[in-house]
Amino acid sequence: MLEFRQVAKAYATPQGPLEVLADVDLALSAGESLALMGESGSGKSTLLHLAAGLDLPDRGEVRLAGRAISSLAEPARARLRRETLGLVFQQFHLVASLNVLDNLRLQARLAGRERPDWTAELIARLGLAGLEKRYPEQLSGGQQQRLAIGRALAPRPALLLADEPTGNLDEDTADEVLDLLLALVRDTGCALLMVTHSPRVAAPLDRRLHLTHGRLATPTAGQDACA
Repeated sequence: MLEFRQVAKAYATPQGPLEVLADVDLALSAGESLALMGESGSGKSTLLHLAAGLDLPDRGEVRLAGRAISSLAEPARARLRRETLGLVFQQFHLVASLNVLDNLRLQARLAGRERPDWTAELIARLGLAGLEKRYPEQLSGGQQQRLAIGRALAPRPALLLADEPTGNLDEDTADEVLDLLLALVRDTGCALLMVTHSPRVAAPLDRRLHLTHGRLATPTAGQDACA
């Protein structure tokens, strides 16, 4: 579903190029869940942006659903994202002018894959029944994040990319949202790549990798404890 082959990425700084990723190899199979851990500034979000085709590597290759992202022009990358990916971020990125139901429908409509029965099931499972006509500002933080997750999964994507999806929530709410996210991912059969600094959040996923100085490794017990 997702593959990185010797991927490197650097950014220009006044002091010279700053290497963020160095010869990263990564493979994520269909239906598999993977937690990407690491300290702040370790390159986790950069890796996620490369996976989504929002940025391109300096060298190496990123393949999404069997297609080399670097070989595609931006319109084709946007189409591939729309057809293949769901995206969930720490910031909810809901459309303030749309109500709950229309926010939920948005991604599925753009992908041309809206299913009323699945929309109704999502509303119920997200705990948003009766709130369909409310606007994002009228929801709690937990409700907004559940809505953002539902919007990403409404088209039933092949791969969900999640960047610190519970980072803005208190611990109890975060646990509830994480349980819901993992249940929906499991039921839809999509793969999941989640960026998190929290070992507790990473623990239920199939695999965990740690990003340090631009390189990936299986985390040690000490890294799990302090990431």
